[in-house]
Amino acid sequence: MDKLIKKADILIESLPYIRNFAGKTIVIKFGGSAMVAEELKEGFAEDVVLLKYVGLNPIIVHGGGPQINKMLESLGIEAKFIHGVRVTDKPTMEIVEMVLGGRINKEIVALLNQHGGKAVGLTGKDGGLFTTKSFNPKSLFHRYSGSTEALQSENYGLVGEVSHVNSELLLTLQNANFIPVIAPIGVDAKGHTHNINADLVAGSLAAALKAEKLLMLSDVKGIRNEKGSHVSTLSRKDMEQMVKKKVINEGMLPKVHACLSALQGGVEKAHIIDGRIPHAILLEIFTDKGIGTEIVA
Repeated sequence: MDKLIKKADILIESLPYIRNFAGKTIVIKFGGSAMVAEELKEGFAEDVVLLKYVGLNPIIVHGGGPQINKMLESLGIEAKFIHGVRVTDKPTMEIVEMVLGGRINKEIVALLNQHGGKAVGLTGKDGGLFTTKSFNPKSLFHRYSGSTEALQSENYGLVGEVSHVNSELLLTLQNANFIPVIAPIGVDAKGHTHNINADLVAGSLAAALKAEKLLMLSDVKGIRNEKGSHVSTLSRKDMEQMVKKKVINEGMLPKVHACLSALQGGVEKAHIIDGRIPHAILLEIFTDKGIGTEIVA
């Protein structure tokens, strides 16, 4: 009986959050270990379908770095990164599109549908979902930190960033009770295909849709301060200062940039959470304490 009462208490704790977020859009960046471990993938699918059934509108943006690296290695192509951003030449772009837009995207769609959702897979090319322009490292590395390290003639190749989002397409899918699952591949005005960092796509979509929340699943507990301690809540200004002091750097920069862009675009809160924790999404959204770092405007 005590166990049943405890379950009831958990449901009651989640009620105010369900009520407040009903009908609201939640953009979730799916990546890291949560995309690899079978039990975590199952839990992720259950979480997302539950969000939809209780009235929220989840949109999934996924990465696939480890899977891309594995395919590149098997083909004898070296994977290269500059400050956490994948350098993408033409052969790499072909592999990225095949792995992200094909295998991974369809696996996620199938998994969500298997758990009772109505998921549909997209890339930026589908329905003109988003158009791109060539990646400008200044927008990522110089904007908050003042750093010029990444601006010294590095060539990122076919890497892009989102220049426009077709929000109408996503809203149409939401109204038909679909769960959009988006691979971070886009095309520019001249028809050139671009590989885009999935974190940055998630931030751009959240801002364009004025989402209630942006959730970034990662392989870390959240943001740590200068002393190495986990921080549960940060303001936008606090996070900008941490970037300037290089407390936040390298691979975390795209996630932070995505969060800050989303907040500046009107998103209420952004969260960086540990996707290795089972049902991390539900714990962050529907409990009083949460489990990651919450960034507020």
